[in-house]
Amino acid sequence: MRFLHSADWHLGRVHHGVSLLEDQAHILGEFVRLAADMRPDAILLAGDIYDRSVPPAEAVRLLDLVLTELVQGLRIPVVMIAGNHDGPDRLAFGAGLLGGAGLTVRGPFEPQARPLVLHDEHGAVAIHALPYAEPAVVRSAVAGRYSEDAEDTAPAIDSHQAVLAVQLQAARAAQPQGARSVVVAHAFVLGGSESESERPLSVGASGAVDAALFDGFDYVALGHLHRPQQVGQARIQYSGSLLKYSFSEADHAKSVNLVELDAAGACTVERIALTPRRDLRIVEGQLDAILAGGAADPARDDYILARLTDSGALLDAMGRLRGVYPNALAIERPQLAGDGPGRAAADHRRVRMQDLFASFHRDTTGQALDEAGAAVLERIAERLEREARHA
Repeated sequence: MRFLHSADWHLGRVHHGVSLLEDQAHILGEFVRLAADMRPDAILLAGDIYDRSVPPAEAVRLLDLVLTELVQGLRIPVVMIAGNHDGPDRLAFGAGLLGGAGLTVRGPFEPQARPLVLHDEHGAVAIHALPYAEPAVVRSAVAGRYSEDAEDTAPAIDSHQAVLAVQLQAARAAQPQGARSVVVAHAFVLGGSESESERPLSVGASGAVDAALFDGFDYVALGHLHRPQQVGQARIQYSGSLLKYSFSEADHAKSVNLVELDAAGACTVERIALTPRRDLRIVEGQLDAILAGGAADPARDDYILARLTDSGALLDAMGRLRGVYPNALAIERPQLAGDGPGRAAADHRRVRMQDLFASFHRDTTGQALDEAGAAVLERIAERLEREARHA
């Protein structure tokens, strides 16, 4: 049985003030053509379909168009789960009706979700779709399954590790006898390589989970980390995002996974590259040299970060840069980030809110934030992050 595994589409993404929707429409057109050529038995989409829980209307229309072409046009079953960027209830609207048409969507956490079972000449394959869920949501959902007298036997669901353990326990209980097994999940598995554009799964504590949780499953289709990679064994794979969503991903080779599962459940994975409408890359050097070289650059329409090595003042650097690279998005001046009194401040977008506030507290009071204050700050940051996810 063959699958196309993809994740982290982030439809509706805005990068440095520029909407990437046209770029996303282009790359998804290539994805549909690939599906038409490969004719997989199913397509696995491992979360972060949208970039935010309330996506723009254009992003919803694009997803509707792509899923219609895949499910209705090509007759390929699609299994799609919510990630930490998605609004689970919105993503799963109409899931009961769509399931009969070939689109399986898992949005909110379900304590006893049944797998989708497909068949080939070797027998059954059970696909367990496990959407991202907050520990508090899962804790509340499973609390009613335990009596007050058995509270000590209820699992302590206070981490993403515990959430995934509960989901996988239910998946194992629902696994058909003798069938091969596939898990679709959205998580940060220990050993994976991160990038800047991934929203942390938790504030103030690790959101990571152990790869050993997936023991016994034949293939694990993961979303969340944007670099295509395996974690430990070849059966545990991140497909990565379809596009580069931060300059920390400039060296990534974006792709989708073509997975083949044999009669015994052993899998082979082939990464298939897709060509973006525009690349996202970094150019480095003095401004005049970059401008001179850019005049002959065949990819002048790429999204550009210019890392300038000039030490002196520059007049209208971005305006001049965009005269050559019209889609230049940002400029960095590493030479101004030294240790002297005139050094530039750190990029606030890359600093945690807690660290920014602690620095502000130290600068204004002359004292470091004490342990009790830091604990209060962590709780406030976690609450604000939780509210932002559902805003």
